[in-house]
Amino acid sequence: MKTTKKPISVNKIYKLKNDAAPLSFILPSRGTDRYPLLWWDEENGINRQIRYAVNQKSPFQDEQDGNAIVEPIIFEDGFLSVPKTNPVLQQFLHLHPLNGISFEEINFEKDAAKELERINYEVDALIRAKELTVDQMETVYRILFNVSPDKITTAEMKRDILMFAKNEPENFINLLDDPMLSTQSTVQIFFEKKLLVFKNQNKEIWFNTPSNKKKMMNVPFGADPYVELVEYFTSKEGLDALKMLESNLELM
Repeated sequence: MKTTKKPISVNKIYKLKNDAAPLSFILPSRGTDRYPLLWWDEENGINRQIRYAVNQKSPFQDEQDGNAIVEPIIFEDGFLSVPKTNPVLQQFLHLHPLNGISFEEINFEKDAAKELERINYEVDALIRAKELTVDQMETVYRILFNVSPDKITTAEMKRDILMFAKNEPENFINLLDDPMLSTQSTVQIFFEKKLLVFKNQNKEIWFNTPSNKKKMMNVPFGADPYVELVEYFTSKEGLDALKMLESNLELM
């Protein structure tokens, strides 16, 4: 004969979302005519009213008697602890329409898994940052900070990159894995060496080589000019311009 395991009762902790932590927050424990607390019963195809009453065995109003004692549900400093001895309140909070919107149950296992993933990202990012050569650091530094590495020491550059890798490990790893990383750095160098210049309030990009002073392209409204240039240089149309600028760079 098959048996069904009884759910294990546990203490639960709930927290307000979006880092909201007032001294106290009162969650509606009963609905009103204007704002009813309803839960959609999929099996029966009806909305059922829910209400938390301390002397009832169910959070469903249609299963409660006429002597319901309704008490407020108060979050203190953003948190609410509900012991396993109060399964009705736990069920009520699970069914509450504000669950997942204004508050949520703390899932320690899930939170630990997220924290472990973040730590692993951080470790991987720091290892990869530490293994960068000086040339690679210069490439990364240009992209991250839009500053010429010629203006700082190698120690300062390495420190800044390591700090970025620590604080934003996922973005750092994504940057290193970007196949356009080298081209992005080259674009930055073109501007550093004045082979390309902005004009008309950064709305236009012009060539500035000894033999070419023509306008290269307009920058679309709201677009990142460096991203636009990378896309242009990696296209068939912009390949000749890229080679010409690289040739001028080698002569400097």
